[in-house]
Amino acid sequence: MTAAESPTSAARPATGAAPGSERTHFGYEDVSPEEKTRRVRGVFDSVAGKYDLMNDLMSGGLHRLWKRFAVDLVPLRPGQKVLDLAGGTGDLARLFARKVGATGTVVHTDINHAMLAEGRDKLIDAGVVLPAVQCNAEALPFAARSFDLVSIAFGLRNVTRKELALAEMRRVLRPGGAALVLEFSKVAAPLAPAYDWYSFRVLPTIGRIVAKDAASYRYLAESIRMHPDQATLAAMMERAGFDKVDYHNLTAGVVAVHVGRVY
Repeated sequence: MTAAESPTSAARPATGAAPGSERTHFGYEDVSPEEKTRRVRGVFDSVAGKYDLMNDLMSGGLHRLWKRFAVDLVPLRPGQKVLDLAGGTGDLARLFARKVGATGTVVHTDINHAMLAEGRDKLIDAGVVLPAVQCNAEALPFAARSFDLVSIAFGLRNVTRKELALAEMRRVLRPGGAALVLEFSKVAAPLAPAYDWYSFRVLPTIGRIVAKDAASYRYLAESIRMHPDQATLAAMMERAGFDKVDYHNLTAGVVAVHVGRVY
C-alpha cells in the first residue's frame, strides 16, 4: 500500500487484538499475535542505538515538550511510586524521578532488552539510578495496587493485546491513582494530507539515512494509522475499568495524552 493509498482517515480497528484472537496487525499487514510480537522486537532491536536522535529529527524536538506536558498532567508527591511501561531510553522515568524524589520510586520497564539497556545507560549517565525490569505490559510482574501512577509513552500502539495492557495498568494502580497514555493519534483533518506525505515519504527517508533502516520507520507510520483514535482509546480505557478518562490533543492531534483515573 502506497502513501497515496494510505490516508490518515483510513479505517482503524475499534480495539487491539482481543485475548485469544488469531490475527492482529503489524502496520498494515495481517499477522498472528506471535508474529507481531517478534517483529516489533526486531524493530526496536534495530533502532535502539539511534532512537533518541531519530525522535529529535522526526519531531523537531517536539517529543520532549509532549513528554513534559504529559508528566505535568498528574501531580506527584515525594515518596510516591511510578511505573513507566515501554520506558525506552528513560525520558519519562527521569522526569518522574525528579518529582517523587529520593523517598519515591520509579520503576523503568520495557519488553525490549536493547531499549531497556539504552535507557539504563542514559539514566546512569544523567546521575539517575532506577530499578529496571524487562517485562511485558500485557502481564505485569507487580502486585495489585502497587503504584500511584502508571505511564506508557509511544508504546501502546506496539502492544499486541492492548486491552490486556490497559487492564494490567488498572490492576496495579492504587485507589486515587492515574494512568498516562501518551501516543500518536488522529491528526486534525485539514492537516491530514501534509501529515501523510511527511509520514510516508519523509520519515522512511530519514530512517534510511540516519538509522540505516527505512522499513522500521515505514512501520512507524503505518502503526500510527492502525492505532485507535482518541475517542476509541478513551472507550477502551473505560472498558478496562478506569473510573474516568480524559484526553488532551497536542499539536493538532498528532499526539494525544489520555489520563485514566481510579477512585
